[in-house]
Amino acid sequence: MKKILFLLSALTCLQMAYGQTVSETFVDSIVQSSMNTFPHAGIAVAVIQDGKVTISKGYGIASTNSGAKVDHHTLFSIASNSKAFTSMALGLLVDQGKLNWNDKVTTYIPEFKMYDAYVTENFNIIDLLTHRSGLGLGAGDLLFIPAGGDYTIKDILNSFQYQKPVSAFRTKYDYDNLLYMVAGEVVKRISGMEWDQFVETQIMKPLGMQSSAAFYVNLKDKSNVAEAHRVEDGQLVELKGYEENRAIGAAGGIYASVDDLTKWMLMHLNGGRLSDSTPFISERNHNQMWKAHTNIAFNATPPQPYRNHYTAYGLGWKLADKNGYTTVSHTGGMPGMLSHTVLIPERNAGVVVLTNCDPGGYSFVSVTRAIEDRLLGLPAGDWVGRMESYLNRNSTYADSVVASVWETVSRAKTKHLKPENFIGTYKDNWFGEVVIEDRDGQLWFSCTRSPKLIGPMYFYQANTFAIKWEYRDMNCDAFASFTLDENGKAQSIKMKGISPAIDFSYDFHDLDLQRVK
Repeated sequence: MKKILFLLSALTCLQMAYGQTVSETFVDSIVQSSMNTFPHAGIAVAVIQDGKVTISKGYGIASTNSGAKVDHHTLFSIASNSKAFTSMALGLLVDQGKLNWNDKVTTYIPEFKMYDAYVTENFNIIDLLTHRSGLGLGAGDLLFIPAGGDYTIKDILNSFQYQKPVSAFRTKYDYDNLLYMVAGEVVKRISGMEWDQFVETQIMKPLGMQSSAAFYVNLKDKSNVAEAHRVEDGQLVELKGYEENRAIGAAGGIYASVDDLTKWMLMHLNGGRLSDSTPFISERNHNQMWKAHTNIAFNATPPQPYRNHYTAYGLGWKLADKNGYTTVSHTGGMPGMLSHTVLIPERNAGVVVLTNCDPGGYSFVSVTRAIEDRLLGLPAGDWVGRMESYLNRNSTYADSVVASVWETVSRAKTKHLKPENFIGTYKDNWFGEVVIEDRDGQLWFSCTRSPKLIGPMYFYQANTFAIKWEYRDMNCDAFASFTLDENGKAQSIKMKGISPAIDFSYDFHDLDLQRVK
């Protein structure tokens, strides 16, 4: 009996050490737990084990309006999971001898100009992909979010010289989107093809990703596309329509299904080779993508159970060690769309989760992490419960802060205000002009080139107003604080988000608006 118990114990230890089988029943249970806990639209999940796709299916609805169901062919915005496709595009160009990773960006884009002459001169292709530019988190993201602005790649290239660094060049990780858009422009100038055409013809087509496209408008068949949703007062609200700025593509433009993404993942797990062992990208350049270029965190004595010593960024991928294995991953987020991809090369395994509801209980985290833990041989954790606690804690705090602001607004006395002192046109060098005007006794704030950022201004206190945007797809209301001259006339504006939970892409705090009229 003791021998049997010992063998059972040893078998359990081996299962924990080398990972456990992820069954469809297990995935069903995690997904249903998340969907039963939070308001949710749809989820698509695919799992790779031992180099084979073992699960690929959908749950819930693609649209609350139509009632269409999600399946493994449903197309979602994968947002920043697109970044790895951009680094792959550059890697293929390196293989073709048309580019070197350490080439200077100005070699291909002479007008590229950063905030400092030394940085401009030394900025190379790898710097575009590794979030170590010295600029702050999400710097310049207002050029593409919310969608609907008229900014072009020319505007993006022009913006960096006016951005203010928050750290020394190549010393600190701060996630960036705009430089990936520059990387897409490099692809265009070298290959002669627009970024989306290169990705679709040189990456998606050879991999057999037949349904996917680099932009929504490029989709050949739009009959099975997930619609974005948000939660308002506990109810799902479907967001309206699709608006794309083509400049964003290389940072987050791709629409794909889990079925198609498994083909992309299998190529990576196969060391950059196709299913018939034909090289898709050289081993050397595939390794370059999964090399730690920018340190994010390091812990010499990490806690159990993950024993995560390091986290770093490669080229379009985040790298970390967990329970003795290297994981290669990335997340993505657009209004109403969240995604997560994880590869575990030594286990020849991976998982991808696509969702069309924000926050949706952050199932793109809970479902992915529960499956990942099982693949890594880790004890089962209550990831749905953790996300529930996290969201409740954060939303409670954020809601209280926002409620307090609007309560202050409701009690504010405005008799001393002279609206004419604030009316005028103000300009930021990278973002453009904003106009403050009087509409029937109410001050309104509008952004000339980003038309969704428009709304009434309410006096808060001192020289600060709270702006309630007409755009409600994301919670991004903002403060506008004025500096006044000796006569009380506004001369400049500084801004910041009201909610502490505001998405980092709403970088109002980076604006330096100066009166021009």
